[in-house]
Amino acid sequence: MPNASNKVLVVSSKGKKIEDESLAESSRRELLGLQAKSMIVESTGAATAEANALSAAQKIQGEASVEQADHAANAHKIKASAKLSLMKAAQEAEIDYQRQLNKLEISKATALADIEADKFKAIVDSISTKTLKNIANSGPLMQQQMLKSLGLKSFMITDGTTPINLFNTAGGVVGPATH
Repeated sequence: MPNASNKVLVVSSKGKKIEDESLAESSRRELLGLQAKSMIVESTGAATAEANALSAAQKIQGEASVEQADHAANAHKIKASAKLSLMKAAQEAEIDYQRQLNKLEISKATALADIEADKFKAIVDSISTKTLKNIANSGPLMQQQMLKSLGLKSFMITDGTTPINLFNTAGGVVGPATH
């Protein structure tokens, strides 16, 4: 039979077991709480690290975009400047070309005028004053024949005292006027 001291020992050992289980359960609960806190800290740390990494990546990407836009704007500026320089050079070359062409035309016109003046002077010098008087005093048909022989197509000589009737001049030079 069990005796009372055994009963106390059994009760006391059951109480100790319950107390130990309670203490173990309390420690387990504390451990689970600490594990939960650790998981929260770990996930918060991971989220913070991920957010920081994402923020840093976006910052780098933004800075790279700004730098790329600066380079693109600078390249566009250089292209525009080069195009403007080419257009300016082309316009200056065109102006210089036109200027040289104008000088050539002026010099050609001057040379032709000098040639015509020399030709006229040579013709007048080759014809004596007496011949010029005879031409001025001769009739229109005679004047026409003499001018043709000299190679002159349109030429008018007057004595200076007779008024010139320009309305009938062409008829007299081309041939006698018919009424």
